Amino acid sequence: MSIAEQRDIFNDRPVYTLSDISKSLQSIISKTYNQPYYIKAEIIKLNYYPRTGHCYPELAEKEDEKIKAQMRAIIWSSQYKTINERFKKITGDIIKEGITILCLASIEYSPQYGLALHIQDIEPTFTLGEMAKSKIAVIERLKKEGIFNANKKMQLPLIPKRIAIISIETSKGYSDFMITLLQNNWNYKFDCQLFPAILQGEKAITTITEQLAVIRSRITEFDCVVIIRGGGGDVGLSCYDHYQLAREVAIFPIPVLSGIGHSTNETVTEMVAYANKITPTEVAYFLIQKFHDFSILIEDFQNFILKTAADRIKNDFINMDNNARLIKLFSKQIIEKQQTIIDNYIKQLELLHPENILKRGFSITYHKGKVITDSNSLQNEDLIVTQYYKGKTESIIKKST
Repeated sequence: MSIAEQRDIFNDRPVYTLSDISKSLQSIISKTYNQPYYIKAEIIKLNYYPRTGHCYPELAEKEDEKIKAQMRAIIWSSQYKTINERFKKITGDIIKEGITILCLASIEYSPQYGLALHIQDIEPTFTLGEMAKSKIAVIERLKKEGIFNANKKMQLPLIPKRIAIISIETSKGYSDFMITLLQNNWNYKFDCQLFPAILQGEKAITTITEQLAVIRSRITEFDCVVIIRGGGGDVGLSCYDHYQLAREVAIFPIPVLSGIGHSTNETVTEMVAYANKITPTEVAYFLIQKFHDFSILIEDFQNFILKTAADRIKNDFINMDNNARLIKLFSKQIIEKQQTIIDNYIKQLELLHPENILKRGFSITYHKGKVITDSNSLQNEDLIVTQYYKGKTESIIKKST
């Protein structure tokens, strides 16, 4: 009896078991898809199990951030280790969620586990290429919106003292930054506050953006924002090429400094930041240098003031010395002139002295001790005395009638 004759009938149609359908699908798929295919997809969930070493990625194709297609995949432990090591060697980071891959996979159907892609290899250079294309698109979008250089136009204070730090306390980059900044040889003082965030992967986009929003709500408390982390490969930094995060940094109302610890291609977030340094330590040196620049400016002003004051005092002393010499010279001339005038007065007084007048033959007539200047003041029989240079005589007035 054939298989068809053995099946139950319902509504004049044969009834199939689930295993019948599964086996049929398995047969069709194995015959139709009988070779590996290169498949482009995004890893939305890695599902790696360290105990067994197997990996069960969830793959998806997105359009406008919405999932257009989704499928389960398998990478057995023996293959995963080899694939992951090669991927890390070329990209600088391990296989992880949120990246677009080009995988070589066979399409398999299991009655127990359903449809899945059995991944045999992943091409690392394709992932780097996809990242590069996405990066270019984000840059062009930010430029089209006119905000690509917005943060670079912000004004960094002469002394950037109050610093909001987006990092994680356990990061070596954060530790290096704080040690360099707070233990500087010049004892410059900084006020730092940490805003913890995940620093790589898809979650970094959300957590860093959320912390920027918190800082924005307290914007008057800070002079700048610093985003710092330890080193990492280009794939580990792909989150910093994401449009949402780059845009938030570009339009942030105070300067954003980046030091996310790599020396290869700049991420978009680093490009739009006010200043980008390779390492957190260099960010610290950048801030310290701002204090140096201000210190030098103050020192220059101080030296200018001291020199100006010294020059003015020197000029005042020179003027005072010259004035003293002029006063001394003119005083001598004035004194000599006045002495001549005085000497002339003395000579005139000597010539007018009564004794000298009498010497010249003149005489002085007195009546009752008063000098007679008018004869009409005398009466008959008045006694007068005539004084000569030597001696005197007395006379009686006899007026004629």
